[in-house]
Amino acid sequence: MFLLRPSVKTFLKEANRIPNYPLFERLHGYIYMRFPYLYIGIGTGEHPLAPLFRLIASLVTRLFPPSPGSPEFADTYHGKVIPLETARQLVSIREEIRVSYPEQVIPYKLARDLILQNPDHIVVLDCPCRVSRQHPCLPLDVCLIIGEPFASMVIEHHPKRSRWISQKEALNILEAEESRGHVHHAFFKQAVLGRFYAICNCCSCCCGAIQAHRYGTPMLASSGYLSYVNEDLCIGCGTCNDYCQFEALSLENGYAKVDTERCMGCGVCVSHCSQGALSLIIAPQKGEPLQIPTKAL
Repeated sequence: MFLLRPSVKTFLKEANRIPNYPLFERLHGYIYMRFPYLYIGIGTGEHPLAPLFRLIASLVTRLFPPSPGSPEFADTYHGKVIPLETARQLVSIREEIRVSYPEQVIPYKLARDLILQNPDHIVVLDCPCRVSRQHPCLPLDVCLIIGEPFASMVIEHHPKRSRWISQKEALNILEAEESRGHVHHAFFKQAVLGRFYAICNCCSCCCGAIQAHRYGTPMLASSGYLSYVNEDLCIGCGTCNDYCQFEALSLENGYAKVDTERCMGCGVCVSHCSQGALSLIIAPQKGEPLQIPTKAL
């Protein structure tokens, strides 16, 4: 007999509270949380079944073309680039919160809500993007699943690849990934109750979202900041270039130069500049930063 695990029952109850939440999205969300390694492996093209699924998807699209105005893939599954300090705040929330972000912050049609139930329930999961690669970056356990019912869904279905951690341990993981030069993304997904559910710590060599973004699927929203170079302090060492996951930095006339189109405002270059020559500045043309309600911290 097929028995639903407690977290799945909670997931379905939460879905029932969302007006007009499609059955397809409920099934989609369950499959995504239940089989993330298969799902992401197919998405990155690394899984042996990826060619078959691409063929099926192509046939389905031809037989049932999307209607005009229907959401693009990136509207339903996307990440907001966040500097380390914002990531720290997200894993330090002390009380349940409910925030619906405007388009200036999360510029997608769907999945803009930050709804955290039991925000201190945090699970670290082996990164599905890294696991799918033949030669992944290490360590693998860097994906933070935050709040319920998502944390329990991961633990109940993937006990060998996940574990409960404290908020302090989550902070340590964020800081260790920052030191490795990896970018923090707050991920939102329509199929995951249309809201935030995870912080991923991403590298361009493994992360499916960064690679999709690079090749034209705009899955990532800028932090709302841009990197700024103080030429009086810059010595042209090139260290920032080496750490930029978005290939937004170069050397020109002996100084670091920022490509403002490519820069996503993650701040990794700032934390790795030994001269203090780099900083983040607010960039209205890139959107607004994700703000965490101070009362929840």
